[in-house]
Amino acid sequence: MADMEKQVDCSSFRAPSIEPGTYENLNRHSALQPPDAPLLPTNVRRSNGGWSGWLAVFGAFLALFCSFGHMNAFGTYQSWYSDHQLSGHSQFSISWIGSLQLWTFFFMGGPIGHLFDAYGPLPVMISGTLLLAFSTLMTSVSKKYYEFLLFQGFFFGLSVASLFYPSLAAVSTHFDKYRASALGIAAAGSVHLGGVIYPIMLRKLFPRIGYAWAVRASTLLSVACCAVALITVKKEGRKKCSGWIDVKMFRDPCFMLLATGSFFICLGIFTPFCYIVSYAEDRALVSQNTAFYVLSVMNAGGVFGRIVPAILSDKIGRFNLLMPTSFLAGLSCLIFWMLAKTIIAVMGFAAVYGFLSGAFISVITPCVAQISDINKIGSRIGALYTLISVPSLVGGPIAGALIQYQSGSYTGMIGLSGSSIIIGSLFILACRLKINRNICARV
Repeated sequence: MADMEKQVDCSSFRAPSIEPGTYENLNRHSALQPPDAPLLPTNVRRSNGGWSGWLAVFGAFLALFCSFGHMNAFGTYQSWYSDHQLSGHSQFSISWIGSLQLWTFFFMGGPIGHLFDAYGPLPVMISGTLLLAFSTLMTSVSKKYYEFLLFQGFFFGLSVASLFYPSLAAVSTHFDKYRASALGIAAAGSVHLGGVIYPIMLRKLFPRIGYAWAVRASTLLSVACCAVALITVKKEGRKKCSGWIDVKMFRDPCFMLLATGSFFICLGIFTPFCYIVSYAEDRALVSQNTAFYVLSVMNAGGVFGRIVPAILSDKIGRFNLLMPTSFLAGLSCLIFWMLAKTIIAVMGFAAVYGFLSGAFISVITPCVAQISDINKIGSRIGALYTLISVPSLVGGPIAGALIQYQSGSYTGMIGLSGSSIIIGSLFILACRLKINRNICARV
């Protein structure tokens, strides 16, 4: 409320540039303003959500639950395929279905973000809903490897992207002061809740009603959630149709520093999630069943890491929180993980790292929105995710290659993961100082 009380008649307000000669022509909707100015100055007083904003949060919750949450259940599919439809293929070959799914989701962020800015969320999400129904129904009748690659890999990944990006971008347009909190609520429960419910549901239904009908049942649940999301997710602000590539984005030093930092962070941030179970088995000498709980602890830490830091960042500043949590996540790998030799130490690292990495995943989207024009939020969020699709895709294989090269040693893999995250956090620090060099400012 303090920010709102300071707001004056913005029709005559002209914010000074952060540095002499820099950002003189800053767009009025950008957040690059002095610390005591409203984050999104405009001649119309902006609400911090309201009914339409919180309905959008609810709709985004459901959209992410049935899309990204369902995608998190691929491990259940892979286990079933290895014993049934694709029993003649190796685990490595089957895993490429999930990799294609994830890469398509990340890579399509840019184009879908542009469509969101030009046409709003509704047409994009309608297409995503139809694609989701089509891809999952075709997956239920697929028999051959290329069919699973096409329908579950590419088309389902595209449907997830068509529901994920417009939902979060629409929520961003409704909120200023509580933007990170709203995005954290939309993302945390839906992604993790979906990642819990879908695997349990499919694991129970596969042997009872058969693979095909189990997948169709999941389709019915997903389409029902999408129907509610289509009604509740709305965009605040006007639609704006521009070129497919925003050239100005690449000339914005703040965005490029943030994108470069995110690139390095994503090169290592997913590695612990992929290898913490095998590390616990090999180094802490625990059974496979016990090692499975290490990943559960890391995911549980991620739930709190997506909500608590998001709420805190709205109080102290999003960049002020993003940089130190990213740095500490990398440092925890280099020190805590590297020295963890007992199950208690590995569990402790899993909880701490899950919390710190969840903070990055939760706060990075509102940071992009904070330095972007309100009519280009979708394009910029999508462009960032397109960029990080590359390190997200190759980070895991590179880590696996290092383990193999070092004859089973995890030292090189942990070193790469931690150091890349720390390097990325330094680029985010440079971005934060570019916005405002005052260390005490809320940025």
